[in-house]
Amino acid sequence: MGSYATGLTMRVDRLPSFGETVLGKGYRIDFGGKGSNQAVACARLGAKVTFVAKIGQDHFGEMALGLYREEKISVDSIIQAADGPTGVGFIIVDANGNNCISIDPGANDLLTAGEVAQCLKSLTSETAVMTQLEIPVEAAGAAMALGREMAAVTILNPAPVRMLPQSVLQSVDVLTPNQSEAKVLTGRNPDAEIEPERLARELIRSGVKQVVMTLGEKGALLVTADSSVYVPAIRVPVADTTGAGDAFNAGLAVALSHGANLEDAAKFAVITGGLAVTREGVIPSLPTCNEVRGFYRREGQTPPDWLADGASVG
Repeated sequence: MGSYATGLTMRVDRLPSFGETVLGKGYRIDFGGKGSNQAVACARLGAKVTFVAKIGQDHFGEMALGLYREEKISVDSIIQAADGPTGVGFIIVDANGNNCISIDPGANDLLTAGEVAQCLKSLTSETAVMTQLEIPVEAAGAAMALGREMAAVTILNPAPVRMLPQSVLQSVDVLTPNQSEAKVLTGRNPDAEIEPERLARELIRSGVKQVVMTLGEKGALLVTADSSVYVPAIRVPVADTTGAGDAFNAGLAVALSHGANLEDAAKFAVITGGLAVTREGVIPSLPTCNEVRGFYRREGQTPPDWLADGASVG
């Protein structure tokens, strides 16, 4: 459950000054939104996916629905708002890679806790429920609470980060922040110097059952009430890191939905996230079952026997 937004990107030689118009090139339209990216990534890993989201009754909304049908994602729980446009982001990138971004969440901001409850209560087979924070906190909190009631594994990717009430954290089985997000969630400056494990333990004391903290090129840190384990990153050539976090969260959700323990799920997530950085773009970079199997075999390892068996992720 989460957000969808269409990305409109243009390249310019230099970013415009106030009131100035500059000529651009390379205009393109991309699929975006963390919830949408993670839904697609789960589907490509063989999961049976239902996506709960709110989009507009417009061309960009129809584009999104076309993507989900192509990726074999259920659209039964996607709401098309009559009073708001599909979310959109405008991105201008200069010759040095610097950018200016403006985002209008549109219909994403209109998703209510009541609508989430109605959608989730109509589902019967979910084994994992995952959401993010590009939607109202009340909607994300409802997803976690209802997922817990359904006895599903509840996963919260707290991005973009904001302070959360303890009532939301207490419904989260697995929290997946990066280090900066973990600092903000514990009331600190994102640049504060503090050990990742200490941050994770504070989050557990706030009510989260388990923390899987992403550490970029260092891998991930898994912390529970009585253990902590580092999972190293895989070695791959890096082309673009943009979709890595979404691919990581998807891998984690799919593995946990198959009953994998947290460490094995994190190892799988590190692979799916790592493979995503080898290609440019977000949707084009999200790995498939066959690509993940190929990585295991190249490393002389046996892929999980459940890979592509059809887990259920909401």
